[in-house]
Amino acid sequence: MAVDLRRVRNIGIAAHIDAGKTTTTERMLYYSGRTHKVGEVDDGTTITDFDQEEQQRGITIYSAAVSLPWKENTINLIDTPGHVDFTAEVERSLRVLDGAVAVFDAKEGVEAQSETVWRQATKYRVPRICFINKMDKVGADFAASFSSIRERLDANPAAVQLPIGAEGFFEGIIDLVAMEAVYFHADDVDAPPVRKRIPVELEEAAKRARHRLEEQVAETSDALMEKFIHDQPLTAGELKAGLRVATLADRLHPVFCGSSLHFVGVPLLMDGVIDYLPCPLDLPPVVGLRVAEGGGKLKGRHKAGLAHAKGGLPTDDKILCPCDLRAPLVAYVFKVLASKPMDLYFLRVYSGTLRSGSRVVNPSRDCKENISRIFRVFAKRREQIEVAEAGDIVAVIGLKDSLTGDTLCDQKHLVVLETIEFPETVVSMSIEPQSSAEREKLIEALTMLARENPTFKYRLNEETGQTLISGMGELHLEVLVNRLKRDYHVDVRVGKPRVSYRETVCAAAEVEEEFNRQIGGRGHFARVRLRVEPYVPEPGQEHILFVSQVSGAKIQRSFLESAEAAVRDTAQTGVLAGNPMMNIKVTLVDAQEHETDSSEVAFDAASRRCFDKVAAAASPALMEPIMKLQIATPEAYFGVVSNDLSRRRGVVQDARLRGDHRVIDAVVPLREMFGYASDLRSLTQGRGSWTMEPSHYAVVPPAIADTILAVV
Repeated sequence: MAVDLRRVRNIGIAAHIDAGKTTTTERMLYYSGRTHKVGEVDDGTTITDFDQEEQQRGITIYSAAVSLPWKENTINLIDTPGHVDFTAEVERSLRVLDGAVAVFDAKEGVEAQSETVWRQATKYRVPRICFINKMDKVGADFAASFSSIRERLDANPAAVQLPIGAEGFFEGIIDLVAMEAVYFHADDVDAPPVRKRIPVELEEAAKRARHRLEEQVAETSDALMEKFIHDQPLTAGELKAGLRVATLADRLHPVFCGSSLHFVGVPLLMDGVIDYLPCPLDLPPVVGLRVAEGGGKLKGRHKAGLAHAKGGLPTDDKILCPCDLRAPLVAYVFKVLASKPMDLYFLRVYSGTLRSGSRVVNPSRDCKENISRIFRVFAKRREQIEVAEAGDIVAVIGLKDSLTGDTLCDQKHLVVLETIEFPETVVSMSIEPQSSAEREKLIEALTMLARENPTFKYRLNEETGQTLISGMGELHLEVLVNRLKRDYHVDVRVGKPRVSYRETVCAAAEVEEEFNRQIGGRGHFARVRLRVEPYVPEPGQEHILFVSQVSGAKIQRSFLESAEAAVRDTAQTGVLAGNPMMNIKVTLVDAQEHETDSSEVAFDAASRRCFDKVAAAASPALMEPIMKLQIATPEAYFGVVSNDLSRRRGVVQDARLRGDHRVIDAVVPLREMFGYASDLRSLTQGRGSWTMEPSHYAVVPPAIADTILAVV
């Protein structure tokens, strides 16, 4: 029996670290009846933080999916991490979700990672509602937090609730749609909330807030505006319906409040999920690109960032993939859990029906895949099912070659969906096994980790024999090293974290190179001419743009593909210090083959030698990761903290007051930030706090670059 998709909500909970995402999820599970004992983050007993590393650290590291019933509806919910090092988990979750709940700390308001997850949701056009949590916390300020949503996120928040009191005097919530006061029982969390008349002293404030809410909703609807300008009050039904339409169109963002830790406001938030966030049928059909059958490499953002990915060529023909179980199958791989004997793949089914035991096509990799079994996932538990339909989020086993960002579809209807763009890694460290006998085991484990984590990379330095691993931060790599030891039983030694540099070019150059050898009694000839120049990619585009001016009529297609693959591979080791190159455009200006003696080997060798020479001639430069830094410090220490940032080559972009603290937004090179935690504690007598996330890569000043290269 098909599920009524009108009663399904696929949502995520996202926020800055420590805003209360996992606690909110835990309370939702309890109120829905899916759990009968409330887990606590500090105790390591929550449902969604089931990994040993999460329980020990008290933070969410991996996104976890749960499903819960609420008032004849089903909420499929993904709890996402808040720490910036694990932002990829948020990115791929938001890519496949229909709606999101953004959680904010009532004292802190919008924080650094709040901006990141909001930006990610905007990129994927995900409707959002907001929950200002921790209203009972010392320093909680609903009005300031509400203003920060509007000012710092460029959002249009619409308050549907007001708190009754704050901090230790937080008593309940005013429901502005129903115009009632709602009180919760601190001593009996199972008792239903009590609705009463709004306290007399808050009536005027509630009326003003209700009028403002009506005005905001009316501005999004001509029919409601007609009533509003004629001073005809909007009914609760009209207000709720208008607010839903505006939320789905991303024109308004309803704002709720409460305290998840003390069970205040969570049931009303769950009502808000049903009332204002979309079901799968509310959203427009997903748009894909038709794939032309035949060999070839996928280009641009459909390549999933992997060299040598073979597949059909996406055309410019757009295909609408409606949420209809009778339509051709279109499913999207958004997460891989590498394990033995078989990997677990998480899919969002956008169109059609996926059946256990069926075969599907991955056009991105020009291969067919088997769907051995399908599961509904509840945190770490799995329930086997036979069929997944449009709108479902499920896990499957049986796939072999698919990776995050790939599309699975019907063999007769080949289509690719837009893939996920992940940020560049910024921190590296050396890693080696305790014994040479475990080297092969280490490489196998690193390969499995890289399959499931798109922001983790490793490479072997052929000259030194050293293996380098790269990730989004020190915590990210620390967690992965712990997994190597705990899950894969590989005992390793690691070096100190260091910056992941990149290389680029600052000028244009053009070089021709010929390869002409006798190997094994056969001639190998190739001549290529390459031009390299600086390039600024658009969001979502590759960092290395390869363009061929040589037609397939002049040179065999396989030779052209060999030349491109060689260029991309050689660019991974740069020309200055073995760092991957980025922000370059490589043009194959000309190529020449011999009618009998040319080969893919010859074009590979010629292209590699030519690229090394042309990149060295194009004024190569070192690039370093620049971080976006946010510091909260008492006003008295603002001067010394700012001076310290200047010493670190930091640039302050904003400094604003929040209560008795100064919040500083700055950009600073990652190279200057190692050990900053202890330095900030010393500067502020332990009263300062900070968060940091990757911003972009920039060319290193020549004098500093010379110092860095001198010790490589």
